[in-house]
Amino acid sequence: MIILVTGATGHIGNVLVRELVKQGRQVRALLLPGESQHPLNDLDVEIVEGDVLDPASLVKACKGVDLVFHLAGMISICPGKDRQVWRVNVEGTRNIIHAVIENGCARLVYTSSIHALRRVDGDEVMDEGIAFDPHNSVGVYDRSKAAASLAVLEAVRQGLNAVLVCPTGVVGPFDYRVSEMGNLILSWINSKFHFLINGSFDFVDVRDVARGHILAAEKGKSGETYILSGEQISLIRMNEIVRQTTGKKAMMLPVPIPLAHFAALFTPIYYRMTQKIPQFTRYSIVTVTGNSRYSHAKSSQELGYTPRPLTEAIVDTVTWWMQNKKYVYSTKHLK
Repeated sequence: MIILVTGATGHIGNVLVRELVKQGRQVRALLLPGESQHPLNDLDVEIVEGDVLDPASLVKACKGVDLVFHLAGMISICPGKDRQVWRVNVEGTRNIIHAVIENGCARLVYTSSIHALRRVDGDEVMDEGIAFDPHNSVGVYDRSKAAASLAVLEAVRQGLNAVLVCPTGVVGPFDYRVSEMGNLILSWINSKFHFLINGSFDFVDVRDVARGHILAAEKGKSGETYILSGEQISLIRMNEIVRQTTGKKAMMLPVPIPLAHFAALFTPIYYRMTQKIPQFTRYSIVTVTGNSRYSHAKSSQELGYTPRPLTEAIVDTVTWWMQNKKYVYSTKHLK
């Protein structure tokens, strides 16, 4: 069995590839033309070049493939890249669907997002009964992932064998390309002053998300969606665990929510000028101050999904970064 992984150098992608190789699977990794394969250097995988916006390259990449994990996508929590985010996430997914059907691949596992689901106010525990929301007003990323998810479900109705997984906030080791959460934790490791909003979110270890993907491929029902969540935690508590792990002292400065919203009017300009990974935007503020109570009961019952304690995940994340800070510089151009 040949398994194709798109987005193979990303945080979830390279950890998924690692787990598949560990299980003795034959893996084909799709990389953009000219993209560094640094996150996969120590792995025995077949590297092929292609682009989700180049349908012909995907048809070629899927040739002889039995199972496709489609993780390639574009994340943006800042305004200004709406068209490209939509093209990569929506058109790219439609192109993958076409390539899977064209080659007769047995199954597609699509990596959606918890943000593709309708945002629910209050304290309601959210599960897979919440609908995908392609009209979400919070950001184009949410809308694009919802639209792509609906495209997969439409293809299922026409005969495609596919399942969808929705990870929450991902943390963990092997973050070679410096994810948004990796960047935040790195800033906490390196800085003596931490500006924090009194908010929270559900975070999960990347290794559990990778295993959740494999479980969905093996046990998931076609047309079903599975939430891969972990535990809800406040940013203040998360920061405390990071500081306890590093053993470094730092000053935590809480930022009032109204002031945070006001500052977020100007931060996108700062991030564009400095080329830094965005952290403090309207999107991130709305996310950590909204409802983030997600249930993975369905994934546990139907797939056998069991995420590890979040404290363990955060400690492992910090430990990996403290041992691998050099990768921030060697792979920064990949962002």
